[in-house]
Amino acid sequence: MRPKVMWHLLRRYMATRLHSLRMGGYLFSGSQAPQLSPALMKALGQKCPNLRRLCLHVANLSMVPITSLPCTLRTLELHSCEISMAWLLKEQDPTVLPLLECLVLDRVPAFRDEHLQGLTRFRSLRSLVLGGTYRVTETGLDMGLQELSYLQRLEVLGCTLSADSTLLAISRHLRDVRKIRLTVRGLSAPGLSVLEGMPALESLCLLGPLITPEMPSPAEILSSCLTMPKLRVLELQGLGWEGQEAERILCKGLPHCMVIVRACPKESMDWWM
Repeated sequence: MRPKVMWHLLRRYMATRLHSLRMGGYLFSGSQAPQLSPALMKALGQKCPNLRRLCLHVANLSMVPITSLPCTLRTLELHSCEISMAWLLKEQDPTVLPLLECLVLDRVPAFRDEHLQGLTRFRSLRSLVLGGTYRVTETGLDMGLQELSYLQRLEVLGCTLSADSTLLAISRHLRDVRKIRLTVRGLSAPGLSVLEGMPALESLCLLGPLITPEMPSPAEILSSCLTMPKLRVLELQGLGWEGQEAERILCKGLPHCMVIVRACPKESMDWWM
């Protein structure tokens, strides 16, 4: 949608009834393509005081400061967006987005360790999704999670981090986490075992494709899961185990859990899906 059309909608139709908005930009359309502006973002916050969720896709936000986003947001999703280096650094205004509870960063190439450490300003943040954030290092993740001990949900998908190092950082710093979702690249039985005894973990999702010979066996996964007192959902996606003996072992061994074993869904290339 072109910004001119968005301005028209804001003036004529969008008001207090708007709670959720999904917008696509022109990031891959060249330098002459229309871009989102700070003025448009500020107007969105003024005209739509009940806006809770904002999803931006393929948008160039390098000239849009985070301070211009609506302060009422509880969920912010960035998919294939470009941000400036100053967007999420610690030095930014600590009062920005005071109600933010969920942040999704999916294929945001500029996002790096310093940005992760800057998320500590969002004291209401409880859910964080990192998808394809390849600049985040193992050291950066460990340091960042140390300051985000209040997170209840963490997803690390398609990053360059190994699953073992991710789970180690989680076990050290996120003792109250309730939901973990991550790809199994670099996952081993000893790596999974660091989650044993996690007191609040309710849902664990491991996503394929299965590309590691060190991948824990179904029996090893079962052994670790039995030590998690509040685990109620175990999901294994894209490991090729659906309908196999592995599924039977897990379902029988975890009668108190919902065990979901399925193939990876086909990913749509359309941002509006």
